[in-house]
Amino acid sequence: MSSLVSYQANLCAAHNPKNCRIYLRHTFKFLKVIFCLGYLVGCSSTSNSSVLVDSAPAKLATTKPGSSATTVTTASPNNLSFTLAVTGDILPHSRLWAGAQRNAALDGNSTKDTHGYDFRPMFALVKPILSSVDLAICHLETPIAPSGEKLSTFPFFGVPSEIADAIGDAGFDRCSTASNHAMDRGTRGIDATLNALDRAHVAHAGMARTPSEINPYVFKVNGVQVVHMSYTFSYNGLPAANDETWRSALINPDRILRDVHQARTLGAQVVLLSMHWGNERESAPSSFQQQIADEITKSGEVDLIIGSHAHVLQPIKLVNGTWVIYGLGNFLSDMPTTPKDPPWPASTQDGAIVTTKISVAYNGKVSVTKPVVIPTWVDRNSGWQIRSVVSDLKSKDINSFTRAELQASLKRTTSVLAEYIR
Repeated sequence: MSSLVSYQANLCAAHNPKNCRIYLRHTFKFLKVIFCLGYLVGCSSTSNSSVLVDSAPAKLATTKPGSSATTVTTASPNNLSFTLAVTGDILPHSRLWAGAQRNAALDGNSTKDTHGYDFRPMFALVKPILSSVDLAICHLETPIAPSGEKLSTFPFFGVPSEIADAIGDAGFDRCSTASNHAMDRGTRGIDATLNALDRAHVAHAGMARTPSEINPYVFKVNGVQVVHMSYTFSYNGLPAANDETWRSALINPDRILRDVHQARTLGAQVVLLSMHWGNERESAPSSFQQQIADEITKSGEVDLIIGSHAHVLQPIKLVNGTWVIYGLGNFLSDMPTTPKDPPWPASTQDGAIVTTKISVAYNGKVSVTKPVVIPTWVDRNSGWQIRSVVSDLKSKDINSFTRAELQASLKRTTSVLAEYIR
């Protein structure tokens, strides 16, 4: 109310100073009546201004678009906010399927003639973390094999549909799906992937069954209107499935900014972008990543960029006032680290759950807290369990071999993301 009165007072003073005091006296009397009726408390003779006294509003640290300077703005008591967790590539390889099949057999869900897969134990140790936030987003890099078709791994993936059930069970609310493998199994693979995620009650962005499904759409988290979109740098040389270019989304700054503008037109208060980009095995962001991040964040309309694809962790940077998580590494995978052509580095077993809090002030200004990194490591010796590194190192139940592996993983992750690790 106070802001309304101030506005009216300024307007009054500008146009009719002589009658301003009379107008304001009537306004204050009216507000006093409303205050008394609303709260049914004693309204003894006090100064008219007493009804305009509120408790001091909170202060929020916000970053101005286009700069790295942090300013403090006054926030209304009615600010909205939500907590967010994001993770890297979920990339089920054939040995993972075999492990999931053994899990299903132990549960009695697999027979000689019927193959079942249970990936849920692999996520069990990090499920409490993912379930504790308001919005958890994964990156499913591989399409799901269509019903009746064989499973496949590199170079053309088609993984068991049960991975979607495990993703939902772990606490994920949605997944990005645009990747260089998006077209591996054609239109049927895309349809199978999204149908499986739907059955698991996991929302998604980055693939589409219809032309309209690739477009931005608004969903709510704690009352905040959010849009999440997903893009990839390529399809590994494959054409768009069935020549339907709308089936996924390629990274193109003009297209992305059009989508972001459309999201804002639809009422999005917060815009999140998932980007499948970068050079495999390389912890340093490529020039392509840095160029795209700069072009997109200059608009001031993107609130967070979430990167994947390199299979190793990459830095987190503030670009034009927007946090850019360049690469989240692998969250669940089985990339060969023994002699190959060449072998993948041990760091492909490292990943992270990155958390932050996103707030929207009464004036629409968005603030994103400095990201926090919870390092993870895929323990292939215990059934490909995803371990929370720092937490498990504190446990007395960890054997010496696993402890040494966890310490080595933490050292690698610290070399990239030291200032963000909790």
